[in-house]
Amino acid sequence: MLFGQEHVKRYVETDGEEGHDWQNGVPVLILTTTGRRSGEERPTPLIYGRHGDDYLVVASKGGAPEPPAWFLNLSEKPDVQVQVKADRFSARARAATADEKPELWRTMAEIWPAYDEYQTKTDRDIPVVVLERSE
Repeated sequence: MLFGQEHVKRYVETDGEEGHDWQNGVPVLILTTTGRRSGEERPTPLIYGRHGDDYLVVASKGGAPEPPAWFLNLSEKPDVQVQVKADRFSARARAATADEKPELWRTMAEIWPAYDEYQTKTDRDIPVVVLERSE
């Protein structure tokens, strides 16, 4: 199974033919943030869902007490690049509002039920990130 930077490499090389469909067919996109300290591009494979025209990802880090680095990056630099299969586009990332989150969380937990378990492991409120296409 693909994971980490090998996942990114195969996904990009094959326009998602390898890597889009992950464990049990769960869909994966590549989110590229800009390092908040390094300024370097940081691509990360993430499970995604849809809400209208927007894409959704979850900053879970498996329920760790601290958020994933990609979330810290986009919190400071919300302009990101996204690749879904062969579709590459610019997007603006933001955490779902308190009003939006319950519905968006349910959408994501249907795709990857472990998100509910991850939330029980941490006191941190795990964000759902909305990726709004900006092109």
